[in-house]
Amino acid sequence: MAKRLIVKVPDPILTKRCREVEAFDERLWTLLDDMKETVKAANGAGLAAPQVAVLKRVCVVDTEDGYFELINPVLKTQSGAQTGPEGCLSVPKKYGTVTRPMKVTVLAQDRNGDMKKYKVNGFTARAFMHEMDHLDGIVYTSIATDLMNEE
Repeated sequence: MAKRLIVKVPDPILTKRCREVEAFDERLWTLLDDMKETVKAANGAGLAAPQVAVLKRVCVVDTEDGYFELINPVLKTQSGAQTGPEGCLSVPKKYGTVTRPMKVTVLAQDRNGDMKKYKVNGFTARAFMHEMDHLDGIVYTSIATDLMNEE
């Protein structure tokens, strides 16, 4: 495992749509292991592959509900709403207010290609949606209000 460099705005890779993962092999496993180490070292709640300069539909989420590896994730259902502060490892020292679903159901493959269903809510749902946005080239600052610098 290795800690990877986190890409920061305005790098254009952060605005590109990622490609589907087709090969569930050692390269993917290394990427996932490196992303886990990188997000933990940065004390983040999640990390998407484009944030480490890889245009693949891969993200990890690390919250009080556990550690999740999402490959080719698809949002199946959403309900409710939550509005609150959000930050991003690719946008250091800034925060903004974002409205996200309170509950989501996501289908995603695991590192072996097996399909999994995740039903999450609260902060973990927010983290899932934030990281999945990255896979479509959306940085939270484009949907946030009240952007502010960290004090």
